[in-house]
Amino acid sequence: MAQTSITDEPLEKLMDINLNDLLRRYRSHPFKDYPIETPHTGMVSFKVKEGQVVKGPGGEWLHRPGTLLYIIEREGNTKRVTALWNGKVSGIRLDLEGRFVEAGELLLFIRHQLDKEEIIDRILTQVLYILPAPQRARYFLAPEISIKMEKRPEGSVSVESGDEVLIMSLMKRDTVISYKGVPGALYKVYFKSGAAVEQGSPLLGICPPDKLQYVQKVIQRIRTEWEK
Repeated sequence: MAQTSITDEPLEKLMDINLNDLLRRYRSHPFKDYPIETPHTGMVSFKVKEGQVVKGPGGEWLHRPGTLLYIIEREGNTKRVTALWNGKVSGIRLDLEGRFVEAGELLLFIRHQLDKEEIIDRILTQVLYILPAPQRARYFLAPEISIKMEKRPEGSVSVESGDEVLIMSLMKRDTVISYKGVPGALYKVYFKSGAAVEQGSPLLGICPPDKLQYVQKVIQRIRTEWEK
């Protein structure tokens, strides 16, 4: 099994974030717009309409595909593209219906309304040290880390530089990823084990021990303020 390392890019002081501004921003626009682009060239046929509610993958293992968004056909090969998130269709490019398009063509957006826990996750990305996915692949917690997290309460599993924290599975090859960064508590896991994660998406959130109490206060503040 190959090995690599992943480093964090330390934020400035955690106290520097303006929580009031963040909460105000999310209250005014509690949405995330996900762009849907073509994976390759081909003829497009839409299967949804503007404003239609769509659902992402379902089931315990997310084995049930989401709502069918469109079909793209190239050289007799048809690919069905389904929704990865719950939300509403917006900005659909109906002018491209039945036309040949290039790879990376923007077809529509899925506007997903963020719930409180999703807002907490997004704010935490700004107060924790984040380990991003080095490339699009499937990720798993390293066995030792996974066992520790099952036995200990949230935020009590320590991570130090050099620890093996993740396994990246790509093209039938597994690579062990070691952590290279500030020692701290593994406070947040941002992915489902075995799920495909896009490059740059957060994988783990590490909290320095001296900031743990502050992070807990931030979360409590968000949960309290969001109800108002």
